[in-house]
Amino acid sequence: MLNTGTCTNFSIGCNQKDKLGLLNFKQRVIDLSGVLSSWNPDQDCCQWRGVNCDHITGRVIRLNLLCSTTLANYIDKQDKSHCLSGSIHLFLLLVELEFLNYLNLRNNDFLALQFDSIHQNCHNLSVVSHFHRSLNSSSLGYLDLSLNDNLAINSLQWLSRIYSLKYLNLGEIDLHKETNWLQPLTMLPSLSVLMMSDCQLKDLSPSLQYANFNALDVLNLSENEFSSELPKWLFNLSCDISYLRFLEYLNFEHNDLDGLIPYWLGKFQYLKYLIIGGNMFSGSISSNLGNLSSLIILSVNSNQFTGVVSERNFAKLSKLKTLVIFSSPPLIFDCNSHWVPPFQLERLVLRFAVGNLSNNVLLNSSFVNLLSNDLKGSLPRLSSNVAIFETSNNSLSGTIFPLLCDHKMLNGKGSLMFLDISRNHLSRELTNCWKNWKSLIHVNLGSNNLTSKIPSSMGSLFSLALLHLHENNLYGTIPTSLQNCHSLLIFNVRENNLSGNIPHWIPHDVRVLQLSLMGKTPNEIGNMKNLESLDFLVNNFWGKIHQDFSSLSFFSYLNLSFNNLTGSLIFLDISRNHLSGELTNCWKNWKSLIHVNLGSNNLTSKIPSSMGSLFSLASLHLHENNLYGTIPTSLQNCHSLLIFNVRENNFSGNIPHWIPHDARALQLRSNNFSGNIPTQICQISSLIILDIADNIISGQIPTCLHNITSLVFNNASEQPLFFLSFF
Repeated sequence: MLNTGTCTNFSIGCNQKDKLGLLNFKQRVIDLSGVLSSWNPDQDCCQWRGVNCDHITGRVIRLNLLCSTTLANYIDKQDKSHCLSGSIHLFLLLVELEFLNYLNLRNNDFLALQFDSIHQNCHNLSVVSHFHRSLNSSSLGYLDLSLNDNLAINSLQWLSRIYSLKYLNLGEIDLHKETNWLQPLTMLPSLSVLMMSDCQLKDLSPSLQYANFNALDVLNLSENEFSSELPKWLFNLSCDISYLRFLEYLNFEHNDLDGLIPYWLGKFQYLKYLIIGGNMFSGSISSNLGNLSSLIILSVNSNQFTGVVSERNFAKLSKLKTLVIFSSPPLIFDCNSHWVPPFQLERLVLRFAVGNLSNNVLLNSSFVNLLSNDLKGSLPRLSSNVAIFETSNNSLSGTIFPLLCDHKMLNGKGSLMFLDISRNHLSRELTNCWKNWKSLIHVNLGSNNLTSKIPSSMGSLFSLALLHLHENNLYGTIPTSLQNCHSLLIFNVRENNLSGNIPHWIPHDVRVLQLSLMGKTPNEIGNMKNLESLDFLVNNFWGKIHQDFSSLSFFSYLNLSFNNLTGSLIFLDISRNHLSGELTNCWKNWKSLIHVNLGSNNLTSKIPSSMGSLFSLASLHLHENNLYGTIPTSLQNCHSLLIFNVRENNFSGNIPHWIPHDARALQLRSNNFSGNIPTQICQISSLIILDIADNIISGQIPTCLHNITSLVFNNASEQPLFFLSFF
């Protein structure tokens, strides 16, 4: 849907010249979905969709035709079929709407921008001159053409004629052919916002000494292809950076900029947002950045910084709310243990850092991400403001008590939702302070050295959806209080020393169940309709397997190995999924299988020889994968095979001659089988379907095939239902 400008009742109708200009714009664009259907010549143009007029003069001053779209998923692009398309005739639009000061065509599907078309279509120099005089007096101050993904602009020289421009956003427009993009921009004396993210720009003009950006507040050149040092025009000594004295937002994220961070950057006293992550900057992080007293966001992640980070780097950053620092090789954090930061962060992200934590450290940020560092020491304390705390994959040791049990600090108001302290060296018991953290949704304490029972207070986590306690030394039984966690989707306690039976109260909505227990497998598993993964590896389970997995439509992973189970698995159907990788060679563990269907996936391998140990197998479906190689002769041990379906793969070699005489269907279509049709097929007297089309078979069709009286006939042609192709 397109956003509409809000219109009020006008005492003066819209100017007729402006109405004609708008109608000309409508004729020049492609509008398949009727976005501009309200633009009726018989109505006041100030009431048209997206149009705003001056309430005194009736002249059109704003045109807002932003197209709103839903976010695309991982596969599909955004659907812009309802957006405007075609060409933007910007020159004519600005001349015809001489009082237009706001133009927003963001997120449409325009394919071209025409600016000099008047030169191409008019040979009268006086007319051309008149148009230029009109353009030079243009009132346009706001221009947004961003997110027109298919729009490419070869030159930006036309921008130098729109002297009044204050806001310019060309984000995600293809500008790779414009090698001199900076020059026309420096001729816009009032420009305060410049946003050119992801425009495929390559040349940052690093040798340019001076750029006339006297009014610039916002500069966003992120996600381009710059591969130089920061340019001299941005940090020039001779002009004492006075021309950029009001700069508040600077973003060069995700380019290939290199070199050192100039210490002049610390002189931008009004700078609030400094985002330079995703580059190749090296050296130390300048302590002069600590002088940026207005800074709110500092993001210097994914560079190649080295050295020490200390409190000097943050000396005057009293307004800082977001800090993102990670670099490879690791940075060393060396702050005085008694240092009190001058800021209160809302978001903290550190990566590849070396340093120490202790329970003297109090974290107050709502978002804390210390994942994958080399942090040592003990866990810090958390204030009631922390909502997300992630410090997985470090070398922290000691108990988790200081982290969760500071009752004086919490005062019963903990707001923590996400807790991940997995893959550390934490030890001793699981604290019983979980009642302080009832807002928790995700808890991961896995891969530590915790030794205790699971505390009953964990049952007070009524919103808990994911609980990971795997790979510890927990013992005892699973407390019944956990049945209060009605929202539990993932329950992972594998590889511990827990005992007792499998809980019968596991919620029916659970997605992943990973246990290390003992006892009989409960029948309730068949009622878990959303179950995707069931891992009972290395347990002491006994009894029969609950065989009815057919109702588990999302089920994709089952591991019951190393148990004392009896009974048998006879039916396996995991077809029509997105499974990939190779066909495992573990089929000797499942000799009771009668039906196997792995069709319509993305499996890529040969058929393992261990499938020949499925002596009871009656139907084998491996169709529509990427399997290759020859059909293993071990399958001739499957004497009960009735249906053999391997169509639409990449198999080669000869057609197998050992198909059992009782087979009903042989489907080999769309592979690379070669050679002759074996006459042994004529001995399959019960064969109903024979499909070997789209291969590279040669030779004669055996006449004995007509002796197979069981082949189904096509009622229209009275021909047997078999398909052959020869090349």
